[in-house]
Amino acid sequence: MRSRPPQALLTHAMQDVLSRMSRAARPPFHTLTPGQARAAYEAGSGVLEISKPSLARVENLTIQARDGYLLAARLYAPSVEKLPVLLYFHGGGFTIGSISSHDVLCRQLSHLTGCAVVSLDYRLAPEYKFPTAANDAWDALQWLAVHSENCGLDESRLAVGGDSAGGTLAAVCAVMARDTDLPLALQLLFYPGCAAHQETSSHETFAKGFVLEETDISWLFNNYVRSPADRDNWRFAPLNASDVEGVASTWVGLAECDPLVDEGVMYADKLRAAGVQVDLEIYRGVTHEFIKMGRIIPEARQAHADAARALRRAFNLSPSI
Repeated sequence: MRSRPPQALLTHAMQDVLSRMSRAARPPFHTLTPGQARAAYEAGSGVLEISKPSLARVENLTIQARDGYLLAARLYAPSVEKLPVLLYFHGGGFTIGSISSHDVLCRQLSHLTGCAVVSLDYRLAPEYKFPTAANDAWDALQWLAVHSENCGLDESRLAVGGDSAGGTLAAVCAVMARDTDLPLALQLLFYPGCAAHQETSSHETFAKGFVLEETDISWLFNNYVRSPADRDNWRFAPLNASDVEGVASTWVGLAECDPLVDEGVMYADKLRAAGVQVDLEIYRGVTHEFIKMGRIIPEARQAHADAARALRRAFNLSPSI
């Protein structure tokens, strides 16, 4: 008996989004320059987002990296109280994405959770190759651990999170935090990149026509790595980390129809095998990027609520709404 085509897994709403994207006939990222790809991603990033939540605090910060470079960051908080803080890394294959492209998502996480969120503009490829993004992410976390109180935040309650490549950076920071005895309440991972190579079944099944295509993945990653050997480094592929015992408790939210879903499950399994508490959610019938489609995709709003619940629990916060 023939199996169902992968497109049959999609929800009606997700099918509608993909149909609209197909009719728009926008050029794939791999056919553009990095600058053009960034502009295209920014232009489309808010089209399917929920309405932008208003917050009591939205402030721009500057964080100094180890080489003296000044990284832009943005602080979101629902009140002026001393709140726990989530350091968030945007997705985009280390090449595209920004604070602006993930502004609504970070606002929503802060709004639903009742915690502060600091969103980081780490440096992008190909101008800045591996491991610059990983270094920037770690430098920002160390900076927050020292300077949170100066920002009116609770330095004793820190978490890291991100989507896609940002999820990779969050996972890397969680391992490094364990190695330096920097306590984290949670690592929050939306469909993180975890593997060195695109060799899982889901990469084959969802290689074309499901938002994140294999040709774009290869282009994005090739912009970032200096040589093929970088792909096997655990700071590019957390599945290659030799030991994840003792890292922070983890919430993982995956999209069923995503090339990255298998490696996300594999990383959750690796953490569980090491004794790490893991909460894994797989949102059925949706694709990569779905969490930024909350106006159309109800699973996005559910993922926001689930992630916020995990953060509230980790930070010992009462439900905010």
